[in-house]
Amino acid sequence: MKSTIKNSSSTYTKKRKSPPKKNVIDKVPINEVKEMFMAWFKKRNSVGQIMTKQDVVQNILVKLNAKQNDALEDAMNELKKERFIEVKEDGVTLVLTQQGSECF
Repeated sequence: MKSTIKNSSSTYTKKRKSPPKKNVIDKVPINEVKEMFMAWFKKRNSVGQIMTKQDVVQNILVKLNAKQNDALEDAMNELKKERFIEVKEDGVTLVLTQQGSECF
């Protein structure tokens, strides 16, 4: 008995993967976090004022929930971009700039 083997050539189609979608973050939590930072600095309005890690934990991070974690990073980035604050090398210590002081 003869067996016939069919030679099936599979054609592979290379599909282009779309880049991962950036999560759209609600602007309300971002603005709330920015307001928290600026309220802290407003109370202590002096150029060069330093917000320490302890200040961040006590005044800001305690108030954040899991949904706002991305908003914290985005808010800090916006404040840096607007040159209201500078972030020290430790990534947590924030310093009020002249421009940030003048916005009050």
